[in-house]
Amino acid sequence: MSSGAARAGRWVLGLAGDVFVTAGLLLLLFVGWQLWWTDVTANRVQDDTVHALTRDFASGASGSAAANRVPAAVPFGKAFAIVRIPRLGADYARPVLEGTSRDILMDGVGHYTGTARPGAVGNFAIAGHRTTYGRPFHDIDLLRAGDKVVIETRTEFHVYAVKRHVIVAPTEVDVIAPVPQKVGTRPTQRWLTMTACHPKYSAAQRYVVFAELVRSYPRAAGLPADVLAAPKAGA
Repeated sequence: MSSGAARAGRWVLGLAGDVFVTAGLLLLLFVGWQLWWTDVTANRVQDDTVHALTRDFASGASGSAAANRVPAAVPFGKAFAIVRIPRLGADYARPVLEGTSRDILMDGVGHYTGTARPGAVGNFAIAGHRTTYGRPFHDIDLLRAGDKVVIETRTEFHVYAVKRHVIVAPTEVDVIAPVPQKVGTRPTQRWLTMTACHPKYSAAQRYVVFAELVRSYPRAAGLPADVLAAPKAGA
């Protein structure tokens, strides 16, 4: 091989190396944006929504009966409730929006349209990201039997207790049936189902937590402080 050909070969290899290094840096920047920056922006949006809902609920509680009335249907994409989970922190509060499309789940927890309303007979089913966009259900696997999950609405606080969890394929949609995993069965209980991708940083499966309503408190009466108390160490 001539010296000119050798130089050309080294130049091509050098250029290819530069391209691969640049591509690698861009990939790292993209991953960083996905895993960090989307959390920063989404958390800001979700916190703002929770604060707005809290103010709205408070004004309704002191207003007329019409202001307190729960709508029969919530517009797609609208926030209508707050989910609080003491196991995940004393300050854990995420907005619940109608629908589970990608853009809605970027702004909070999504309610599976067609499933029950909060506190109603049937299955109030919700979904949340486990990674990126605020990752509201990042630690869903930490929940234990007996843990409380509070769904706060304009008129009531609905307190559910965790019963069990399952890990299923994304196609197993029977988990959000009116009676979870029992399609066609007439519901008599009041369920809450929470779904998230599993394992973390993958969408291969779904981590699903089932909880059952234990009590509802009228908003005007307030929520007992011990309901939101963190579980005891080791529990």
